[in-house]
Amino acid sequence: MYLGIDLGTSEVKAVVIDAQGSLVALAGSTLNVARPHPRWSEQAPADWWQATCDTVAKLRTQLGSERFGSIRAIGLSGQMHGAVLLDERDEVLRPAILWSDSRSAPECAELESRAPRLHGIAGNLAMPGFTAPKLLWVARHEPQLFARIATVLLPKDWLRLKMTGRKVSDPSDAAGTLWLDVEGRNWSDELLAASGMRRDQMPALVDGSAVSGSLLPEVAQAWGLRSDVIVAGGAGDGAASAVGIGAVKPGDGFLSLGTSGVLFVVNDRFRPNPGRAIHAFCHTLPQRWHQMSVMLSAASCLRWFCRLCSVDEKSLLAEIEQLDEQACNNAPLFLPYLSGERTPHNDPYATGVFHGLTPEHQRAALGYAVLEGVAFGMVDGLDALRAAGTDVAELSLVGGGARSAYWAQLLADALQVRIVTHVGSEAGGALGAARLAWLADGGDEAEVCRKPAQQALYQPDPARHAALQARLQRYRAIYAPFAPLHGEGH
Repeated sequence: MYLGIDLGTSEVKAVVIDAQGSLVALAGSTLNVARPHPRWSEQAPADWWQATCDTVAKLRTQLGSERFGSIRAIGLSGQMHGAVLLDERDEVLRPAILWSDSRSAPECAELESRAPRLHGIAGNLAMPGFTAPKLLWVARHEPQLFARIATVLLPKDWLRLKMTGRKVSDPSDAAGTLWLDVEGRNWSDELLAASGMRRDQMPALVDGSAVSGSLLPEVAQAWGLRSDVIVAGGAGDGAASAVGIGAVKPGDGFLSLGTSGVLFVVNDRFRPNPGRAIHAFCHTLPQRWHQMSVMLSAASCLRWFCRLCSVDEKSLLAEIEQLDEQACNNAPLFLPYLSGERTPHNDPYATGVFHGLTPEHQRAALGYAVLEGVAFGMVDGLDALRAAGTDVAELSLVGGGARSAYWAQLLADALQVRIVTHVGSEAGGALGAARLAWLADGGDEAEVCRKPAQQALYQPDPARHAALQARLQRYRAIYAPFAPLHGEGH
């Protein structure tokens, strides 16, 4: 069997699959994000390790020690861009700065100035979520700590260090640092130097389906596994989710509605489009790349609204589904920029907006506006991908938002593409990580990376698509007048 561990922002999730690829166990442990200052997001790596060990123990209890002990390989998936800073003894120097942290916005302009070839080499704009600007911020604000940095690791790769004693990453996760030559799939000395970093401070790189090391004896013993269990290179969470959903061939794509929202399409070559805030990254499998549009708040917008209104998601969705077409057309508009935005605005200071509120609006209408606003954000992402020469007719839907049939149909209508949900899609990046473990153990890609069974198909409704266009144009018009009000001090 194969174990996949996904280090998310809000949870460590892990799955076990058998030799036929069937999901046999799933468990998770929650995580909290510290926000000590506005626009800061941090986590203690020690909490990741505790949550990982707790989750592994839950799987072992589910399966029984003997069955759990038959695991042959482990794969890793994780939140991208986070900066784990280690000293020469591999001790953590400070809490990890996460992907959702936007404190380094001023350093992005500095990085662009220091590295004029950044866009062509890294394939991306400098954004506060990426790793490199975080290190410029540390150098400026914590210079004594910066001087002690011996190694920078991404979150899942710090877990690997704890598991194997080895410092290794994979191209898909490394592409999110702004230190990688994305086309060449190797570190760029030019980009590292622009951040005051060196190649010897970086981990080694292996493909996600390659072997990166074996479990340390003490970890194997604590987890009830053999010491010859191998650990695959793994992937950043987007690429891992792609492997889990079977998006491994050029043209394959998926839409993820998690804390953030991701529209991911596989390419056979490096195709950057930084001008539209599209991410061009390496896929975790050899000689493949992918493009990605990213919204920083997606299903998290719905969770936020439910907390605000003291209602659970299931009840709110039931209320929304009772709305008729006229009520939806008269609902307010919602900009889903609760944590700033990447695609298409690249604006870390953007904020959420309800526009068009009247005394007649009830909770359900605002809830619909939230679902629609996230869908319109995805439309903006797809338009940016199309401007880069990439188009899709069908997308797999994964993440927490995939549980809502109403939202899935709204996405199909807004995007005018077929939306497919799959059995077991809630496993997400953890399933992809387990599949990468299977590949590292000698599995055949065609067998391992097949698409999971289809659960439901949502065909776009041309009439509903046409009706949404007027609201989409109003949605797009709202952002520009508010943009000058964003930024420091507002």
